[in-house]
Amino acid sequence: MKQFSVFLLKSFAILIITMVLLDVAYTVIYLQSNSRSKIDYLYNSKDKNYDVVFLGSSRVNNHFVPRIFNEQGYSTFNFGITRSRLEESNLMLQLMLERNYKIKTLILQVDLNINTNDHSEAIRSLFMPYLHSSKTIRNFYKNIPEYNQLLYIPFYRYMHYDARVGFREAYNSAIHKKTNALDNKGFYPLMTDERPMVPADLSKYYPKRNKAYEEIKAICKKNNINLIAMTTPMCMETINRDYFNHLQLIYPEIRRFENAVTDDKYFSTCGHMNKDGAIEFTKIVFKTLFKSKVKP
Repeated sequence: MKQFSVFLLKSFAILIITMVLLDVAYTVIYLQSNSRSKIDYLYNSKDKNYDVVFLGSSRVNNHFVPRIFNEQGYSTFNFGITRSRLEESNLMLQLMLERNYKIKTLILQVDLNINTNDHSEAIRSLFMPYLHSSKTIRNFYKNIPEYNQLLYIPFYRYMHYDARVGFREAYNSAIHKKTNALDNKGFYPLMTDERPMVPADLSKYYPKRNKAYEEIKAICKKNNINLIAMTTPMCMETINRDYFNHLQLIYPEIRRFENAVTDDKYFSTCGHMNKDGAIEFTKIVFKTLFKSKVKP
């Protein structure tokens, strides 16, 4: 019995040591990776200076073309991430400030993402490699149910989020295998069109006050960042377009751009524009809200 107990203790010790070593190895890999996702690029950069930063979901990732702004003398980057919610946009903004980013204007998508105060599990996972090294990330997640396990159990966060930050992603990060996430200053164009186009149905959505959006507003005010919250285009066949009127009743400051582009030829799906639509929309936003810095 004594020998068996010793065996168990040794096995447990080996397991813990292995988990610690794996945790350290994975973390070191992610701390030198800046070409796989917008989050690793953000965390592993500092002292960036932007005239305009775009934040939001796929309706930013696929809709704003930084080149349009850059050609007019602005320094910009599209930090929109497909499947992200306002909670993740909030954390990304806080990380930008932690990394000493200087931001003059933040363009924030606030439309369909206002409906929930919840998070995106898929995007949350991408912050986990930096949990130990970032006070901002620790403070942000300190109240989630699994926080203690994620923080204190070695390698647990990599096992828990294996699909997104497990072995395959760690290996690709270690060999510096790039993705297209950072191409075009973060803009990802949609090149195919759904035809016939299925109308989006907003009847199941109802706008409500959003904690993350409120925090973003407070952060921008505190740091003298000009915040422009706006809706983005949806096809004219969208069911219950009155949704946007209800949204503006709650947050009157949100600028209405859901009708900025209406022709179906500019849409990949009812809720997302194709490349031509994104270019047209970005030009409209620039012309409406900004002035060129380029001398004629």
